[in-house]
Amino acid sequence: MKHAPISSELGCTREFSDRAEITLLCEVRQGLEPWQMVRLADISQAGFHIAWLPDCRKDLPLRIRIPGLAMLTAHVRWRRGKAVGCEFAEPLHVAVFENIVRQCRLEGYAGG
Repeated sequence: MKHAPISSELGCTREFSDRAEITLLCEVRQGLEPWQMVRLADISQAGFHIAWLPDCRKDLPLRIRIPGLAMLTAHVRWRRGKAVGCEFAEPLHVAVFENIVRQCRLEGYAGG
């Protein structure tokens, strides 16, 4: 499993810093906006990076539905153009994180 540390410039304040480059389709929403499909570019126990979410607001929590998991809450920590980085309200358990990465790799969705 390939992991790379998340740099502190991304705003991740948690101790969990390994991230896996994956490509995973998920659904997200903020506030009362409709659910929309997004592509996760990477994930860690602490958070994730969405490659394209142009109307995302930093002041509203984000809800995410990752296939096979219950709905999770996250907070937007940074924006670069239309990409956003988010931190889970509660970090993923290491087994959950590893299962997500394993499933992506088995299904051929893993990145680099």
